[in-house]
Amino acid sequence: MNGLIMDYPLTTTTILNYANSAFPDKKLISYLPDGSRHEYSYAQLYKRCCQLANGLRNKLGIEKGDMVGTFAWNHYQHVELYYGIPGIGAVCHTINIRLSAQQIEFIINHSEDKVIFVDATLVPLLEKIAPKLETVEKYVIINATKNFSTSLGNVLHYEDLIGEQLDTIDWPEINENDASSMCYTSGTTGMPKGVLYSHRSTYLHAMTILSPNAGNYNFSDKILLIVPQFHVMAWGFPYMCLLTGSDMVMPSLHLQPKAIINILESEQINKANGVPSIWRGVYEEMKKNPPKTKLALEEYLVGGSALSASLIENFEKDFGIKGVQAWGMTETSPLGTASRLQKKHEKLTRKEQLKIRAKQGFEFPGIEMRIIDENGNIAPRDGETMGELQVKGAWVIKSYFKTNSRDKFTDDGWFKTGDVSTIDVDGYMQITDRTKDLIKSGGEWISSVALESALMSHSKISEAAVIAIPDEKWSERPLATLVLTNESSTVSSEELKEYLSKDFAKYQIPDQYITIKQIPKTSVGKFDKKEIRRLYAEGKL
Repeated sequence: MNGLIMDYPLTTTTILNYANSAFPDKKLISYLPDGSRHEYSYAQLYKRCCQLANGLRNKLGIEKGDMVGTFAWNHYQHVELYYGIPGIGAVCHTINIRLSAQQIEFIINHSEDKVIFVDATLVPLLEKIAPKLETVEKYVIINATKNFSTSLGNVLHYEDLIGEQLDTIDWPEINENDASSMCYTSGTTGMPKGVLYSHRSTYLHAMTILSPNAGNYNFSDKILLIVPQFHVMAWGFPYMCLLTGSDMVMPSLHLQPKAIINILESEQINKANGVPSIWRGVYEEMKKNPPKTKLALEEYLVGGSALSASLIENFEKDFGIKGVQAWGMTETSPLGTASRLQKKHEKLTRKEQLKIRAKQGFEFPGIEMRIIDENGNIAPRDGETMGELQVKGAWVIKSYFKTNSRDKFTDDGWFKTGDVSTIDVDGYMQITDRTKDLIKSGGEWISSVALESALMSHSKISEAAVIAIPDEKWSERPLATLVLTNESSTVSSEELKEYLSKDFAKYQIPDQYITIKQIPKTSVGKFDKKEIRRLYAEGKL
């Protein structure tokens, strides 16, 4: 017997309609690439989303199921794309601008983007690969100056696209299980894989992260969204802010510590998000040049990589600003856990509390976690037994887009994260290690196997093994150990960086290279990464 409840679709349009009705006066503030400040209300956001949706259909011929790419910074136009594209049943595909040209080309062709919306400052990145893009019919330029010119063909300017369109629309009925958006993850070896989100998963994720045990947001908050909109849908914050009625502040490319501090001061931001490297830079800048008045910032939510106990402690001690550790993956939409103290933890010492707060935290409602030990058994929640972290839930993928990926899932439907973790008696998960051929630098995955393959294609290199070494700013950086084809030959780090730059983004390329006589190997002839880490993983070269 079914319940007698209305069929109410959990879609991104439902979110947009709610914000227009409940919070029409709340603000979306953008610091645009040219440095100017733009502000409008959620009611105005709604009207422009209607204009965009009409333009997508009337001028660009976008239909249900079409892929529409975005290649843009954080700003109000990008938020409009978050709603206008899925609002007509198309898929908003956010493209990571930090990937290499080869990876971006692959992603666009693999997703079959029909149209790409691109910020004017980022056009040069697309111009290099445009002739190789197989399905793109038109480019829509955002934030272009009067003198803007490009070699891209079939160009239309954003305001020209929406300017003549009606600011009302009869939104089409959409099944909440239809695809709404997509991001690609480079968290595996080889080329990135597509993660296709549904309207339902997006809605449920946003509803959950606003809750007290998670992000703890409401209509009194003014939130700075530092996490890029091209990185896992800005952690769902552009959806969550409309549900809570929080004012939303978008920094676009102004991500240097001084710029962030200026925005925090001038806008009186009280909540923010971002990866640890961002907040480490903000803290160091504030230590050197303390703000003249106390910031309104109460806390910042961190994900992407581990937030150290020392940064949590120092930021709070010196400036009274609280750091909250969260965890997630592109495959989990992304947020799945957060680490907040419970009532029972009040009796613990400061050091003991910090140890808990530095963990990745407990799962949100809608997410399940388990640890599988080396024997294939479910590990006890004792905080000591380590194993692979596996997850399932309402916003966890069941497969990758157009990719055979059954090896990433168990027979009973759990997603294998590749993270080696523990879960303690209170349910707090802590990542203790990761799949060893992956490096996470500044919140971005780097494949050591891909780097090794590229390095070994160099004429002077016979063998190459890449590991992660600690880095104060980026958490981890890749280190390359090399065996040269000829002992008398030499190769400079500058030469190798230039060599790798054709296939890798700058952040993916190792800063340091060590030439050794032979790479340690296991009994079956594989690179012994464990031994290499023992020799170099402390960063002492």
